[in-house]
Amino acid sequence: MKILFFTNTPAHVHLYKHAAQTLRDRGHEVLVLARDYTCTVDLLEWHDLPYEVYGYCDTSKGSLLSRLPAHYVRAIRYARRFDPDLIFGMGGYAAHTGAVTRTPTVLLIDSEPASFDHAISTPFARAVLTPDTFQKDLGANHHVFSGFKECAYLHPEIYAPNSSIRGRLGLDDDEPYVILRLNAFGSQHDVGKDGITSDQCRRLIDRLSDDATILVSDEGNGMDLDGLPARPFDLHPALLHDALAEATLLVADTQTMVTEAALLGTPAIRSNSFVGESDMGNFLELEKEGLIHNVSRFDEVLELSTTLLRDDDIDETWQRRRNEFLSDKVNLTDVIVETAIARGDIDTLDSVRQFDLPARSESKPPIGIGSD
Repeated sequence: MKILFFTNTPAHVHLYKHAAQTLRDRGHEVLVLARDYTCTVDLLEWHDLPYEVYGYCDTSKGSLLSRLPAHYVRAIRYARRFDPDLIFGMGGYAAHTGAVTRTPTVLLIDSEPASFDHAISTPFARAVLTPDTFQKDLGANHHVFSGFKECAYLHPEIYAPNSSIRGRLGLDDDEPYVILRLNAFGSQHDVGKDGITSDQCRRLIDRLSDDATILVSDEGNGMDLDGLPARPFDLHPALLHDALAEATLLVADTQTMVTEAALLGTPAIRSNSFVGESDMGNFLELEKEGLIHNVSRFDEVLELSTTLLRDDDIDETWQRRRNEFLSDKVNLTDVIVETAIARGDIDTLDSVRQFDLPARSESKPPIGIGSD
């Protein structure tokens, strides 16, 4: 069988990398169609996956829109040449390529705000898979699994810590460090949204540098660290999860890395304009379980980050919460592989169920610092 995967961002490479390799090991033919966006191609090279690049865009919204027609032409051309039996993706590229080539398509979606992309992609999918925290009904073919998309690569059955990462970072065994992750806000669903400003970033670095080493991962490369007590995360991007697993704290205005931190048992503070009553279901769930903090006011970010850094029991507390949380979550790589073998007929799988938007139960208050 031939399976085609679309990876439009680095996060998509992580989502599908283990499933693609498992399918290859079982004798199936796999091809990844990649958009050259930030470190997507670097990750595909690192994991030695067969790929073709269908297009490039930088981190600005205009870059993607101007190149969209050419992206579609090349993606469809590569797909016709490969002639897949099934396509996996997360939105319009995969769905529309599947429609043109008459190939069954499975969409794996986890972002409720991307309503436009949902509207133009889900009608063309054989199946739509989302986490069970997803709060929007995407139609008759919408099924859910227990967990998040990051369970495809950070589930305990999949991920093993890298004991050499501190040495690679030049850090002592007991040296606390903070990862500060800054989003480029260049995606379609980021229109009108923002996060931590350059001035706020400087204030945060000044506040935290007395208690920890600060490593900055800046997706848009717009932060000037000259003269600041911080340094860039300058290892290969494939090692970022290993660094995150060992970190004392993550402070971020992005989405994916916050979920990744939670699944690794690393305390995380998320601050951007998505935060609020209409926030995405996965972040509401993770905060309820005491694994992340969603914060809208920057002054609160400053105070909370200092408090967390100075909590001597933080590692043990978060690892216990993480283990309890993941105890009933699926290994999503297994679900993707099962879906591929079933050619997208996910009604036959025991690991997923039909979406049925239940009445939202009364939320219990988030777990506070030092409580369980």
